[in-house]
Amino acid sequence: MTRVVFLSADGERRSEVDAAPGLRLLEVAQADGQPLEGTCEGQMACSTCHVIVDPVDFARLPRASEMEEDLLDLASHVTRTSRLACQIHLTEALDSLTVRMPPGSRNMQGR
Repeated sequence: MTRVVFLSADGERRSEVDAAPGLRLLEVAQADGQPLEGTCEGQMACSTCHVIVDPVDFARLPRASEMEEDLLDLASHVTRTSRLACQIHLTEALDSLTVRMPPGSRNMQGR
C-alpha cells in the first residue's frame, strides 16, 4: 500500500489514506472526499484535478508531460510544484506522498 496525505488549502485539515499501487491520485482523492472535480474523468482534458505537491515529494515524481504543463497553465493558484492528480500514478516509491488542495478550488460535483 501507498500512504497519501491530503492537506486542505488552508492547512487546517489533514487526511491520510492508504491506496493500492497503480491507482491514480485523482481516484484516491475523490474516494477520500477531496474537492477535486476531475471533469474530464482523468483524460487530461481539463485542469480541475490540480494539486500542489510537497516540494520534497515533487522531486520523486516523473516529469510532467508538455500537455500536462499546458493544462496547468489554465489552472488557478498554480505553483512550481503543481501537478494534475490524474497524471500521478501511485507506486510504492511514492509512499507518504503529501499534496495540498489549491486555494479557491471549486468543485461543481459537490466534493
